[in-house]
Amino acid sequence: MRQQILSDAFLADCPIIEVLDQLSDKWSVLVMARVVKSPIRFNELKRDMRGISQKVLAQTLKKLVRFGLIERTAYATVPVTVEYEITPLGISLAAIVNELRIWSVKHCVQIRAAQQKFDAEHKQLED
Repeated sequence: MRQQILSDAFLADCPIIEVLDQLSDKWSVLVMARVVKSPIRFNELKRDMRGISQKVLAQTLKKLVRFGLIERTAYATVPVTVEYEITPLGISLAAIVNELRIWSVKHCVQIRAAQQKFDAEHKQLED
C-alpha cells in the first residue's frame, strides 16, 4: 500500500498531495516551530505570530489538530482557556519543519536578490 501511494505521488488525487499542500503553507510551518517549544495558549501564540490574523491562526490550528500534529485542550475556566501542545506525530515532523524554517532564514537574502533580478529582467522584456 505504501509503495502504491509513493508511486502515485505525482498524480493530482494522491493523498500525499493533500498532506503536502496542507502542511507546507507558511503559517503551518511557523506555528509548528513555536508549538514544539512548549504548550501555548491561543492569545500568546497570536502575539508571537506577528502578521497573522486571528481567523487564519484559528484555521491553521484547526488544520494542525485535524492532522494530529498538535492537540487542543480546553480548560473549564471563565472565559474558557485553550492550550495547544505538540503531539508525538507532530514531534516527528517538527525537526523537518524547523530545518525548512532555518534554511529559509539563511537564504532569504539570496532568494530576494534572485526575485529582484528576475523581476527586473522580465520588466525590461515587457516594456
